[in-house]
Amino acid sequence: MGLLLRKLSFAALLALPAVAYANVVWPALYLETRLFSWWAISVGLVIEYFFVRWLFGLPPIRAVIADIAANAASAVVGVVLIPVAGIAWEVFPASVYNWALEWGTFNPITWVGTLLLACVINVVLEGFVYRKAFKVDFKIRSKGFGWLVLANAFSVGVAFASLWIAPIKL
Repeated sequence: MGLLLRKLSFAALLALPAVAYANVVWPALYLETRLFSWWAISVGLVIEYFFVRWLFGLPPIRAVIADIAANAASAVVGVVLIPVAGIAWEVFPASVYNWALEWGTFNPITWVGTLLLACVINVVLEGFVYRKAFKVDFKIRSKGFGWLVLANAFSVGVAFASLWIAPIKL
């Protein structure tokens, strides 16, 4: 009983900061809302299809299936990883340059970092699906990784740009 009580007390302590800071937002959360827009997903699938077809030499139907499967996997896992990566970015390096430059969270460096983190996270997740499910030769230290980051930069960039075209209203 004593061990159970200690574990529950520890869990309660861990939950307190989440409750206390539930209203805190950071750029990755804003971007996340747009990454799940139907139009951003559609544009991303079309753009990435051409890269997938070209990079892996897949026939058209297989490239469509691979593109949808990889993006579905990156959406499911990325919905957690992208905001977590945004928090990690805020802890370091953003806390250093925000302090030095007397900036807040929503600054140009953090926005660019958020875009790059989202692209890299998506490519790592998508690359795993391409490699395991579709048996393509994909390595993180390859030219293909860079091309997929570029493809994701276009598709994530659409969602990213929409934040300025039609800002989120709170």
